[in-house]
Amino acid sequence: MDEIAPEYDVLVLGTGLTECVLSGVLSVQGKKVLHIDRNDHYGGESASLNLDALYKKYGVTPNGDLSHTRPNDWNIDLVPKLLMANGELTNILISTDVTKYLEFKQIAGSFVQQGKGPKATVAKVPSTPKEALASSLMGIFEKRRARSFFEWVGDYKLDDPATHKGLDIPNITMKDVYTKFGLEATTQDFIGHAMALYTTDDYINARGRVHETVERIKLYATSMSRYGKSPYIYPLYGLGELPQGFARLSAIYGGTYMLNTDVDEFLEEGGKVVGIKATMKHDDGPGMKFETRAKRILADPSYFPGKVRVTGYLIKAIYILKHPIPNTQDSDSLQLIIPQSQVGRKNDIYIAVVGSAHNVCPKGYYIAIVSTIAENDANPHEELAPGVERLGSKPLETFQGSPIPLYEPVESGENDNVFISKSYDATSHFETTTDDIKDIYQRVEGKPLVVAGLREGTFNVEQ
Repeated sequence: MDEIAPEYDVLVLGTGLTECVLSGVLSVQGKKVLHIDRNDHYGGESASLNLDALYKKYGVTPNGDLSHTRPNDWNIDLVPKLLMANGELTNILISTDVTKYLEFKQIAGSFVQQGKGPKATVAKVPSTPKEALASSLMGIFEKRRARSFFEWVGDYKLDDPATHKGLDIPNITMKDVYTKFGLEATTQDFIGHAMALYTTDDYINARGRVHETVERIKLYATSMSRYGKSPYIYPLYGLGELPQGFARLSAIYGGTYMLNTDVDEFLEEGGKVVGIKATMKHDDGPGMKFETRAKRILADPSYFPGKVRVTGYLIKAIYILKHPIPNTQDSDSLQLIIPQSQVGRKNDIYIAVVGSAHNVCPKGYYIAIVSTIAENDANPHEELAPGVERLGSKPLETFQGSPIPLYEPVESGENDNVFISKSYDATSHFETTTDDIKDIYQRVEGKPLVVAGLREGTFNVEQ
């Protein structure tokens, strides 16, 4: 460990992915960074745990079904997240060259559910005019209308009114667009939730969001075309590799990392947090105490409970299976979205599945995470039932904790010098996380995050 300096440009608290990405980017840009975590491992709420650690975290007594496997053959994520192949997090990985520390493999399938119960349809999400014509999600006439819609999306350019099909893009809603193409509600569902990846239907009637929605659909389609099977990729050995990769990047550019370190006190001047008193713990002694100051402080919500508010509660459960998810073409990995309207909810249900091909479990096993936002205080875990129903036969193991509060900062950070990240939500992709990364960077630096050209990077994904 480097010697602790009396002052840093940026002090980062917590080694979740959001914090590690920002630490890495700011280090590359020449900022002097000190990065601290109270835990003895990287990742925070986005860590990957071995099987023994997962049993301990959830207080589950092993039932013996997995006793013949080695605990370290498992790397089980605490959050259900996949990367869009052309998404902003992937762009950051490439532009910072963090990809040199990681290996990725594509996710085999992207699916959506229509209907509910035993008669529900699970089908691949169509992303091109050709796939629309072959999809089991639509009848013959709806397929033609969807094909016309996808052709329009493919041709659309904001600065070329000739591609707008007579639509007044800045002043209409997506409802107007869907009506223009005659798309049914179920088709709108998979376009909005499984392609544009909106978490609610608020976007449909919001004016001025048509361009944003079309760009999100295009991102899905271009990500899909990049590797063919799905628009998603995933790091070998689990998501915990991502924060470690960015931590390594920060260290190469002079960042200092201290795990197993408690913040004892925050130093304040004029209502602003300007530094910390902390202790780096040691197993064989009282630990090393130190004090340092910083121009900016970035932190996950757990470090400033008085500066955040609860926006909802995440319900999730981790399941270990011995078979692929039924009706998903025996895919060894996938994302399956159950749009809220299909099961009478306000929030979507997400299922993320990875397997031995991603080096997260022994061969023949699968790890599935089902997640959503709580709507029922009485028995919130019942709300996962439509997702659990899709898993098929009874899981070998189930890890299900209490609903998890989701936090967001009360203030921007301008007044108190503390810039706090949001909690990881229920979505099974990183698009909402990268939105938060860009938002924090804008607040800290006063300018948009431009990742292009940070470093020269290359990116290879195992097919």
